[in-house]
Amino acid sequence: MTKYDFDQVPDRRASDSIKWHAYEADVLPLWVADMDFISPEPVLRALQERVEHGIFGYPDEIAHTSQPGGPPDLRQVIVEHLAQLYRWQIQLDDVILLPGVVTGFNLACHALASPQEAALVQTPVYPPILHAAENTGILGQEMELTRGPDGSYSVDEALFAASFSPQTRLFLLCNPHNPVGKVFTPTELERMAEICLQKGVTIVSDEIHCDLVFPGHPHTPIASLAPEIAQNTITLLAPSKTYNIAGLQCSLAIIQNTELRRRFQQAKKGLVPWVNLMGVTAARAAYLEGQEWLEQVLVYLAANRDYLAHAVSQELPGIQMSPVQGTYLAWLDCRQAGDLGNPYKFFLEKGRLAFNDGDTFGQGGQGFLRLNFGCPRATLVEAVERMKKALQGAKF
Repeated sequence: MTKYDFDQVPDRRASDSIKWHAYEADVLPLWVADMDFISPEPVLRALQERVEHGIFGYPDEIAHTSQPGGPPDLRQVIVEHLAQLYRWQIQLDDVILLPGVVTGFNLACHALASPQEAALVQTPVYPPILHAAENTGILGQEMELTRGPDGSYSVDEALFAASFSPQTRLFLLCNPHNPVGKVFTPTELERMAEICLQKGVTIVSDEIHCDLVFPGHPHTPIASLAPEIAQNTITLLAPSKTYNIAGLQCSLAIIQNTELRRRFQQAKKGLVPWVNLMGVTAARAAYLEGQEWLEQVLVYLAANRDYLAHAVSQELPGIQMSPVQGTYLAWLDCRQAGDLGNPYKFFLEKGRLAFNDGDTFGQGGQGFLRLNFGCPRATLVEAVERMKKALQGAKF
């Protein structure tokens, strides 16, 4: 058994990391959703072996069987992975490789809606989802998630149903939800899916954080609930968040409806390139041999989450942290923390901390911050200390 050391603090300023390059050297970055952990050893080994081969030609994207003596086909790995985890039975042809999940939901907008038609999103939400409609020249529609007294979120079914219009063609679901950390239950997913079926609206489900869920909150792929839901859903997945290989740009769309898949593939033509060779290599190794690393990182992330939740409640007056059921992202309500103005600007200026500005996540995000706790504990402790000192100078 390999024992991974997540307390190790790698020097990412010496790399090409946007997370660590975007701000001045004295700013501690906890914004971009990648982790400050070394990736799994099997992934590093597979990449090293691929580099040692010395030739980097075009990858075979359409192979459905492995070549004798070669590595297993990534699509087959995915089919078996989903069957084992979720008892979700899909076919090889249902799997489409993509260079990114963001690419996937923008492609879906292109494929399924015309300029006078619309996509519905639930806010506050990951900014690329929020802006997918605008990016693709269609109409954007929003409904705000309901926030409870403890900071947890739910879907108001009546509001959800009322948010559709005759122009709505897509519902962009984020599950586990970024930034609020919610993992939707099967009952919640079934009800949303039923409404979409009734309205004739296709579900595009961003499930990139599906492996990063905590005990008591198992992930359910919405398409796995029933055959009719599967036929009405495009599911987007990736190993990038799970195994910290986001820069290698390998993602997947699962589309079980033949006509939906045809339209999606048509939208790709001439615009979306193949997945790069190193991304395929890393993804395959991660899914085949990364479970040991994943199990250990989830324990570490849960401890980070619990440390942060306690520190926020005890040491950061006026700030409330939403319960985190999945992802490694904390959603912090700073609206009662005094006269901070914009909390993102406040902590950047007074604490030299870089978070994500809640304003960028749409309605329901004003006065909030998103904090990435996928980092060594020492980094998180330092962030809390900087926040404490910054708040001590704030006016109440």
